Amino acid sequence: MIGFVGLGNIGGAMAARLDPADLLVHDVREEAATALVERGARFATLKELAVECDVISVVVLTDAQVRDVVGQLLEHATAGTVIAVHSTIETRTAGELASTAPPGVHVLDAPVSGGAIGAADGRLAVMVGGEREAYEKAKPVFAHWASLVLHMGPAGAGTQTKLARNLLTFASFVVAAEASSLAESCGLDLGKLAAVVRHSDAVTGGPSAVMIRRTTGPFADDDGLRTVFEHTRTLGEKDLALALALGASRDVELPFARLALDHLAAALGVPHEELT
Repeated sequence: MIGFVGLGNIGGAMAARLDPADLLVHDVREEAATALVERGARFATLKELAVECDVISVVVLTDAQVRDVVGQLLEHATAGTVIAVHSTIETRTAGELASTAPPGVHVLDAPVSGGAIGAADGRLAVMVGGEREAYEKAKPVFAHWASLVLHMGPAGAGTQTKLARNLLTFASFVVAAEASSLAESCGLDLGKLAAVVRHSDAVTGGPSAVMIRRTTGPFADDDGLRTVFEHTRTLGEKDLALALALGASRDVELPFARLALDHLAAALGVPHEELT
């Protein structure tokens, strides 16, 4: 049996992709489980989930809720049970919970990326921290609602990965607003700008296009990618300087563009020699 705790916007969509005949569900709002129960899932207590389920997914909101739910599950779970926390939690929480688990019971931190749309379509990414044995047991379950499942390392590594990934997401939102402000000052159609961004990012991969290295340090002189990144640096510095000049002419502050220009070379691993 599979257990699922937390049937909100994302959790409900994830649980809906599992076979209801093999599914026990729990939520503090019992009505949140109505659609799943009508399809054949069984609403159960946390104790029942812990006793009957081999893999239990937890998708609640806060770190405190995770600690409470997992703590209750650990009181009754038996050897072989895997408890996977898909919430974004404190980096220390998974390790602390895992250390209190009974022998043979495993706690994974397995946060997801892709939102409710990705959950409904089965295209979430899952970043898993914890014992490899537990990861292998839970992976087939995750595959029902995820198209990318990666073992990142020991307990806590999944959460660390999610925080790094979300840093990129939310910082880019601020940069997107800055770019939109520049475009708006020029009287441009922001909807069409967004269409261009979505189209070109789909072709180039967006920021992930430069995330192809195993280190963030400077390139070695004999690295075959060095000239590619030097070319990227040249283009980037030119375009950022032009954007800053346009912003100045429109009286638009572009602090992130200035930071990008100042740090682009080092970020790409090809700092200017006179600054090293």
